[in-house]
Order: sequence, then C-alpha cells, then structure tokens
Amino acid sequence: MNNATVSPIVLSSHFLAKTFAEGELCVEVLRSITLQVNAGEMVAIVGPSGSGKSTLLHLLGGLDRSTSGTVRINDVDIADLSEAAKGELRNKYLGFVYQFHHLLPEFTALENVCLPLLIGGASPVVAQDRARAILDKVDLGQREQHRPAELSGGERQRVALARALVTEPKCVLADEPTGNLDHKTAEKIYDLITILNAELKTAFVIVTHDLNVARRMHRVLTLQDGILN
Repeated sequence: MNNATVSPIVLSSHFLAKTFAEGELCVEVLRSITLQVNAGEMVAIVGPSGSGKSTLLHLLGGLDRSTSGTVRINDVDIADLSEAAKGELRNKYLGFVYQFHHLLPEFTALENVCLPLLIGGASPVVAQDRARAILDKVDLGQREQHRPAELSGGERQRVALARALVTEPKCVLADEPTGNLDHKTAEKIYDLITILNAELKTAFVIVTHDLNVARRMHRVLTLQDGILN
C-alpha cells in the first residue's frame, strides 16, 4: 500500500482560453490551457515575447476573464464569483509579484507590506507585527521605515516579495519578477524565493525569460502558439 502524501492542488485551470476581438479581427491568445499547481510547488512558465504568459497569469489570478474554461483557486471556481468575492479569495490565497514592484511611493516599506493584511481586515497591530516578521525574512528589517525611492531596485523587489507573502498565501504568481534587475541582484532574488518556498511551503508560478532561472524550478512549462506544454 502506498502511504505517500499527495499535495493538495492550490490553483488549477481547465480548458482555459482567451480571445481578443477588435472589430472583425479576433486573436486567439490562449487555447485549452489545463494546469494544476500543487502546494509547495515551483512552476516556471517560459515562452517567446507576446505568447500570452502575462495574460495567463492574469486569468489564473482572477484579474481578467477568460473567453472559456475554468479557474479554481483553493478548489473554488471563480467564474461565478462577484468581483468583491474574487478579491477576497485573491487576498486570502494568492500573492502577486510583478516586474515593476508597484509599491506605493508615499508609504514606507512596512506600510506597503501591511496593506494586504489591512485590506483583509487585520488590525494595525497584527498587520505591523506580521509585516515586520516577513521583512526580517527578506533581510529588510532595518529598512522598514524607508520609502521606495530610498531603496535600491533589489530592495524594492524584496519588499514586493514580502508584500506578496505576508498573508501566507497558498500560491504566489510572479510575472518576470527580476526582469528589470541586473543579473547578480536577480540571482539573489531567486535564491530568496527558493529559500522562502522551502521554509513557508508556498507554491510559486513564475513567468520568466531566463532559462537558467527556469531550470531551478520544480517544473518548466512552455507557452507557445497559445498552447502550454
């Protein structure tokens, strides 16, 4: 008898498709994408520019609507959820990291990391305690009172990573998270992602153009001509 534990599926899509229409022109960007991401898994998605990688992440995160197919977050089909309910589900189970950090410039690092918790209803005291803990994990505890303009590019992206992880999400969706960083800094960010994945058991789905980085993930999938393999 096999007693191996099967990791739960934290994010999945079934026959997901996206077509953009403008006048009589229709462009089928994604075709029949079926994917499942297990707890603690690290998945890289690679493919040529314009292949729809960012579009796929937006659909998986419930930030855009598919033309057909389904997306399930923590086994909840998001298709029939209201925008408010989708937002609550995202806030609880997903984290997002983008190529450009999207930190609020008027807020400190600590305040930026607190935001997802405050939006989710945590008290300011609880939010600050948890934000400080995750900033320490990304080695930025000493920079918590600095605003984004006072931080280096790598530090800003580490703050963005902390913000994505502070709610203890099941999965983080990262879209070229080191695309505007130099190679050395990018390597440090990916080293940190690997460490946090091992410590926190958070799944990562990472869109990247760097095949060397992709090979460090548990799985590498290629998106080309609308098909994910």
